[in-house]
Amino acid sequence: MSTAPPVTAPAVDGVGRIVHLRADGVSLVLRCKDSGLPHVLHWGADLGPDAGLDAVAATSVPAVVPNATDTPGAVAVLPEHATAWPGLPGLRGHREGRDWSPLLTVERVVENGDSCRVHAVDAEAGLALDLEVGLTPSGLARLRATVRNTGDTAYTLDGVVLALPVPPRATELLDLTGRWGRERTPQRRPFGVEAHVRDSRRGRTGSDATLVLVAGESGFGFRRGRVWGVHVAWSGNHRTYAERVPTGEAVLGGGELLLEGEVRLEPGEAYSTPEVFGSCGDGLDELSARFHRHLRSRPHHPKGPRRVVLNTWEAVYFDHDLERLRALADRGAEVGAELFVLDDGWFRNRRDDTAGLGDWHVDERVWPDGLHPLVDHVRAQGMEFGLWVEPEMVSADSDLLRNHPDWVLSTGGRRPPLVRGQHVLDLTRPEVRAHLLERLDALVTEYRIAYLKWDHNRDLVDAGDSRTGRAAVHAQTLAVYGLLDELRRRHPGLEVESCSSGGSRVDLGILERADRVWASDCIDALDRQGIQRWTGLLLPPELIGAHIGAARSHTTGRVHDLDFRAATALFGHLGIEWDLAAADPAELAGLARWVGFYRRVRGWLHRGRVVRSDSPDPAILVHGVVSEDDAQALFAVVALASGTTTSPGRVTLPGLPPDRRFTVRPVDHAGPPPSTALVAVPWLSTGACLSGLELAEVGVQIPPLHPEQTLLLHLVREERA
Repeated sequence: MSTAPPVTAPAVDGVGRIVHLRADGVSLVLRCKDSGLPHVLHWGADLGPDAGLDAVAATSVPAVVPNATDTPGAVAVLPEHATAWPGLPGLRGHREGRDWSPLLTVERVVENGDSCRVHAVDAEAGLALDLEVGLTPSGLARLRATVRNTGDTAYTLDGVVLALPVPPRATELLDLTGRWGRERTPQRRPFGVEAHVRDSRRGRTGSDATLVLVAGESGFGFRRGRVWGVHVAWSGNHRTYAERVPTGEAVLGGGELLLEGEVRLEPGEAYSTPEVFGSCGDGLDELSARFHRHLRSRPHHPKGPRRVVLNTWEAVYFDHDLERLRALADRGAEVGAELFVLDDGWFRNRRDDTAGLGDWHVDERVWPDGLHPLVDHVRAQGMEFGLWVEPEMVSADSDLLRNHPDWVLSTGGRRPPLVRGQHVLDLTRPEVRAHLLERLDALVTEYRIAYLKWDHNRDLVDAGDSRTGRAAVHAQTLAVYGLLDELRRRHPGLEVESCSSGGSRVDLGILERADRVWASDCIDALDRQGIQRWTGLLLPPELIGAHIGAARSHTTGRVHDLDFRAATALFGHLGIEWDLAAADPAELAGLARWVGFYRRVRGWLHRGRVVRSDSPDPAILVHGVVSEDDAQALFAVVALASGTTTSPGRVTLPGLPPDRRFTVRPVDHAGPPPSTALVAVPWLSTGACLSGLELAEVGVQIPPLHPEQTLLLHLVREERA
């Protein structure tokens, strides 16, 4: 549904009005009452153009209960302690101990089609607030606030969070945690009278961060149950939380997590929050789809085919031998790779991961003619050239740090503990940013680099401005954004991958500056099934880097056949990270078939709707993509482990138009079941034609699968007679 004009009750300067924002099946109803900050009457399913907003408002007034305020109120989008909200205040700060409990008065409400802008002040506290609440065309709620110090003295800002209410039937929470090599692990809990707070103090999104914090009806899944979720679009410290107070009101919210004294507003200065996004729908698939459609609608979203990446890391590590890399490029070109990315180890003093970061000059001892011989060879094979960098870091053993020992992000009195032998450069210093920009700009220009894998391999600890010692994660994050923005302005065609110890910087803030994320340093196909499934809660497949590695995983030691590895990587931005010189002819031929298949389907696979089935068997995972025009779909039935029954029975394939019929066949080269299974499940050898309704409600019988195998099914719509 397209965005409809807001429905309002007239009022002077907008104060006291009801604003109804509608987009893509979602209603967001706001009310400003008695000059107070707006609160949300409804966030959820579309109420329609003729909604009785006055009646909704009248029937939403809370009851007066014992031991509460005489005049009941509702929690605002920016919750206020001064209104007797017992939960987390939206604005926390003080002026040398005073003005710590502001009460803002709305002076102006301005509507602009899909958004509502509110200006409010607290003259006594010397504060002004500009609040923007809107709906994107995909139905995402979008919140942002700016706080300005209008007083005569400095104001220390301790934090700003924005919140959206969820109804009483949201009784269960889902969020994600993780660690290096096992990012995006789901966890559930009941949503009681409590505050469930997810703070990240890592200076980056974090491998344990929850991409989306979800509240929903009990037992919700990908295809069932109403759900509501929030995401903070910020790559530094942040807070995401769910809170239900004793009066029964519940909210989801978030914002930047400010360190002590980090933001001190002098008179006239202002602070703007990162954007907080809210999504809702029937099941997690609809919640995800709103994020996916929003990302795909951006002008800078990757539009062309996502090129097959050949990354050198697990192929050669630090062994940068020209002839070996040329041979790897030859093999890559033979199997269909389109982008060759030279990973860590190309720059001065970098023979292992303990030295050299910051010395961003090609190592003359390894590359006496620079990278040109390799770059020229790669291009002669029809591939583009990409390079790994980690600009925000500096090794303790580096020329840069020896020359500039004061460039480390620190509190001033001591240096933070080392991680991988490295410190964090203080990008809040203009001279540091200028140095990095000059080096990166020179490299991209000289070698006509098409792609940067931009890494960030440690948390920020004791992250202070090296000149003052004051906390500086906020300023560091903005400086990183600015560096990326300027580099891409100078090189408009440059693609950037956000890598951070694998998947530790995945958020919509960095994705305004990056074209994909590296979901995890672990490319074990079994672990990747879960990592990619839950990264997809926020991101569509084309933004998730997914590589085919060697048969034996370098991070877990597990051994998987090529079909399982490739069928896993297929549902992302596919790449290869494997020493192809060690592959035998049969493996190379199989890899070439998979790459060819990816190249044939990526055009629609990276525009389609992601579908995940709620399988009752935890050993079986079912997921797929339905093309944008509903003409075809690709589903993977994945055996994660041995099942509890001799046969897995039927699996449902949801998400297709119920009244259209589809021919279902296994993909020939994608590990078809053995002949005994074809006899046991004869339809696999002949194909079958079923309606979308039958596929979703009845499903199809699948054969017994060995653990860590995938059955790939291609569905093609039958044309009407």
